[in-house]
Amino acid sequence: MKTFCGRANPTTGALDWVEESEEYDYHQEIARSCYADMLHDHDRNEKYYRGICAAVARVKARGEKVVILDIGTGTGLLSMMAITAGADLCYSVEVFKPMAEAAQCIVEKNGFSGKIKIINKHSTDVTVGPDGDMQMKANVLITELFDTELIGEGALPSYEHAHQNLVQEGCEAVPHRATVYAQLVESELLWSWAQLQPVDVEGARLVPPPAVCHCAGAHSVCDIQLSQVSPRSFTPLGPLCTMFSVDFSKPVSSAFQSHSSQFVAQISGRAQVVLSWWDLDMDPNGSVVCTMAPSWTYPQPKMAPWRDHWMQSVYFLPMESRVTAGEELSLTVCHDDYSLWYSLQSHSQRDLQTKTLPSRPCCTCQAHLVWTRPRFGELNDRQRTQSYVSALRSVLREDSVCLGVSDGSLLPVFAHMLGAKKVFSLENSRMSKQVMEQVLEANSMDGGVELLEIRPDQLSSNDLEGEQISVLLGEPYFSTSLLPWHSLFFWYCRTALAGLLQPSATILPYSATLHMVAVEFQDLWRIRAPCGTCEGFDVTPMNEMVQQSLDFRESREAEPHPLWEYPCRALTQSKAVMTFDFTQCVPQQPVCNQGSLPLLRSGRCHGVALWMEYHLTRDITVSAGLMGPVGEQGDCEWTRHRKQGVYFFRSPWESSGDGRAAVSYSFTFEPSSGDIKMDFSIESQ
Repeated sequence: MKTFCGRANPTTGALDWVEESEEYDYHQEIARSCYADMLHDHDRNEKYYRGICAAVARVKARGEKVVILDIGTGTGLLSMMAITAGADLCYSVEVFKPMAEAAQCIVEKNGFSGKIKIINKHSTDVTVGPDGDMQMKANVLITELFDTELIGEGALPSYEHAHQNLVQEGCEAVPHRATVYAQLVESELLWSWAQLQPVDVEGARLVPPPAVCHCAGAHSVCDIQLSQVSPRSFTPLGPLCTMFSVDFSKPVSSAFQSHSSQFVAQISGRAQVVLSWWDLDMDPNGSVVCTMAPSWTYPQPKMAPWRDHWMQSVYFLPMESRVTAGEELSLTVCHDDYSLWYSLQSHSQRDLQTKTLPSRPCCTCQAHLVWTRPRFGELNDRQRTQSYVSALRSVLREDSVCLGVSDGSLLPVFAHMLGAKKVFSLENSRMSKQVMEQVLEANSMDGGVELLEIRPDQLSSNDLEGEQISVLLGEPYFSTSLLPWHSLFFWYCRTALAGLLQPSATILPYSATLHMVAVEFQDLWRIRAPCGTCEGFDVTPMNEMVQQSLDFRESREAEPHPLWEYPCRALTQSKAVMTFDFTQCVPQQPVCNQGSLPLLRSGRCHGVALWMEYHLTRDITVSAGLMGPVGEQGDCEWTRHRKQGVYFFRSPWESSGDGRAAVSYSFTFEPSSGDIKMDFSIESQ
């Protein structure tokens, strides 16, 4: 049986449904899972163990047999902790079949198969009774059902069902309680991810459409490594508020609820963003706490535990509002069974708010459906915009006929503002076209840019009103791109449009280069690192399963990561390893390049970071990766707007930094697929 998987196709700019073997989906799910990250999270594991030991002891003190229900058991780690702590029996529920099979192997390998029963079901399908999955209800409930937003993986419905059907009244729970915290802040950086800002173009101002300014935005949470957002990037307007708690030892409701916290504004400013995270109390008295607080809340930030399976949340208020120091404010959080959203009321609005609770945010302007949050940030990047405006100014003439090829791009609008004779723009969807129409209308430029919902290979001279293109524009940006080189779709567009270009047409950017640097990750390596023994338990069957799935394909491919969230050190120089000449059509034959980079700094080399740079003119380049030279100690600053490619080595290499060892590389650009095949090895002289 075959399965169909979505894959970005750089030759068409589309997401193709590719037929893969039936094993592919299975292996990809395992290979890209975060189980390794969780196993390496000693802080989480140790605090769960302490909470489990205390819960088992409390039940034993009552003279009861200890029966555990572990929902979302994963590797079975928490179940084995429970038996080690003295539990008599453990029912371990895992819905993902490959994981349940791995848990069974791990439980057997550690000698617990007589006391741990793996149940491969969703917890809401588990039955209790003489012939059921569980012979009796549990008196200790252990779960790890949480995501960055706490409830996004269905924790509340699972708890609700468990209390109704699977556990005894008055059961112990580990964790015992979760508490959600929030802080109101002003942040130009974070707000730039939610709202389009005015853009200055050589003295003229491009303003955002009113519909975008008044839109509540996308409903989904923005989950990030908030530790990598400097406190200098935001201003707290109020204290850290305790929003609500959930006691997991008692019946839980998944119904809509709202909670408010009143406080006095500490300073005047613009209320824009809510930063949020949560804590887990592993025991009733709160003596064992696992916190998701960002590192800058710690007295010693370097002591903060790192985890990628639980991060922090950024919520954008529906509207920006001014607050005054000393003003009484009320921050309200609402949640349904899977998501949270926030709103802010002043003291005078509070009575009205109790009657009309804010509904879940929904984009009404379409811009938040066309542009992702990093894309909003990119469009609002003044320095980046200035680079494109300067490049356009250097190539445009009064008789220029421009064609823009990028998704939801402002470049064609800039070209019109700079005086091009005629400007066309290819939009990839009706929604994208409508958003750009709003931009033009808001700036009294109706008709200034001819928006065409036509594929490049279907564009004709009639569509261009008989004009030939003198300037082909691209950032390039395409919403279907997953890896940096998927933006080479621009090259395929240029090739398809060759017959409509003037012989001396300007292509902007005129070329792109693929860059690489070998790196040591501060923490990201954990998501791929094997964990032979975890808290004293042998979990090697998990390592073997993940490696088998990586070997299926994933270990031979790069994967996308926003490296600004994941600090790393460069151990080699950065180097351009492939060049793509957009002034020429895509070649017919594969393009290959090989070479090596000496390891010049000491450290543990975990893999290679890859990104694209676009050369707009001979002296203007825009990077979608490193934002400047590598620091003397190997420090790297990455753009926040694009993801980079990361190729993890199967095992890290200890670099002495003397240059005797080098990373050898081989790249092959396949014109037929638009993809880049790559291979790396480390050789020591």
